[in-house]
Amino acid sequence: MTRQIKAEEEFTLSTNDKVKHSFSWIGSKTPCFGINGHQVQVLQQPDQFYETLKMRVKQAKKRVVLASLYLGTGSLEQDLVESIREACLEAKSNNDEDFEVHVLLDFVRGSRGRECSSRTMLTPLLKEFQGMIHVHLFHSPNLRGLVRSLLPQRFDEIVGLHHMKMYLFDDSFIISGANLSESYFTDRQDRYILFNECTEMADFFSSLVKGVAASSFVLHSDNTFTLSPHCKAHPFDDKDDGEGYKKEARQRILDIVKEEMDKGQQSRDGVDTWVYPLVQMGPFGIQLDEQVMKHMFRKAKEDEKLLLASGYFNLTEDYMKIILQETDAQFNILMSSPETNGFFGAKGVSGAVPFVYVQTAKEFYNRVCEDGQEARLQLHEYFHDTWSFHVKGLWYYLSDSKLPAMTIVGSSNFGHRSVYRDIECQAVVVTNNMRLQNQLKKEHEDLYARSTIMTDETFQQQNRHVPMWVKYVTRACRTFF
Repeated sequence: MTRQIKAEEEFTLSTNDKVKHSFSWIGSKTPCFGINGHQVQVLQQPDQFYETLKMRVKQAKKRVVLASLYLGTGSLEQDLVESIREACLEAKSNNDEDFEVHVLLDFVRGSRGRECSSRTMLTPLLKEFQGMIHVHLFHSPNLRGLVRSLLPQRFDEIVGLHHMKMYLFDDSFIISGANLSESYFTDRQDRYILFNECTEMADFFSSLVKGVAASSFVLHSDNTFTLSPHCKAHPFDDKDDGEGYKKEARQRILDIVKEEMDKGQQSRDGVDTWVYPLVQMGPFGIQLDEQVMKHMFRKAKEDEKLLLASGYFNLTEDYMKIILQETDAQFNILMSSPETNGFFGAKGVSGAVPFVYVQTAKEFYNRVCEDGQEARLQLHEYFHDTWSFHVKGLWYYLSDSKLPAMTIVGSSNFGHRSVYRDIECQAVVVTNNMRLQNQLKKEHEDLYARSTIMTDETFQQQNRHVPMWVKYVTRACRTFF
């Protein structure tokens, strides 16, 4: 019996070492935070995400930091704003002058709607709690000049956006791909991972959000805005095509990453999970996420399995080439069906967006078939009668493993705009904690259970017919999707 116990302990140790060291190379590119897997909870449903968000914001005693593409304008969003207000009232009644709220949104998406917008949802808080609440609006430096003047609302968003999804309350936070609006709280499937009481990591992500905010516009209580006093160069009103602004913003973010890396990973008891933040800010020339993803794809072994999900499937050419030609690992790629695409049934040109992604999927599928790799590379299409699909991320199975050793969660769809146009952030979560591994397994099994494997017949269905003009648009404008 003693020998058996010792053998099991040695197997566990060797397995733990294998998990840790398989991904330790990521620490040469980005900070590493060692935590315990019991501090991590995988949220499964939109309503669970919403209720957790409201409760944690309301209970916050030190800080609230929210980074999203936009804040919706409905009743559910108003309830979330009221949770922020309650936290501020509590701090005010306790004469807590250190309590602060920071909200970072995208400028163009957050300004959509004349009478009612993300901005007008937050201005009452700015009036009531001056100095306690700070709202910043990021404006892409690539939206400028004649393009900025001519592109109407909605269309101006294709140039580039702030796309991070980070929701932080005191020393806990959620990393997600979900925005702060009703559909993401009710019937739009996404991913949401909650990290509890992770002070050092919360401090880092708070600094990251504030770093982007320092390169953004400040929203005032009268719904006007001015450039952040920390920003010396203007994002679009300049004479150097944005080079000064991009250089300044790039250095600010890289300094935050470097400062954290210089601290090194502090060893502590009970660590069985390692988290690596991945920052991708194409407009600033910051490509940490892309560098890690490329190396990870190339490094993946023949007997390893990667499950990759994208709400808007449009992999970069580099990613496609690596997956097709430079690795022998098994890939199961999950994407939206046209009916579960968030643009399905939309009016005007937007209604054609789902078929753009049908076309990108078909082109990739054809390349898989041409190379005879249907057994190694499987494409899955997600279905749901009433929900839409916005899931993104990755689950990684090492050799001979029945549980995932790693996941990637965050805002990136792994497409061209995620890599080159938008401001993105993800986190690599490496773990040998079986409780967390089982949560991650259930997460992806529930998602893939609603999918079917795509075949030739998939693209022959009537509702997969792509109009000729959409094919031309896809080819000409692929870098905007």
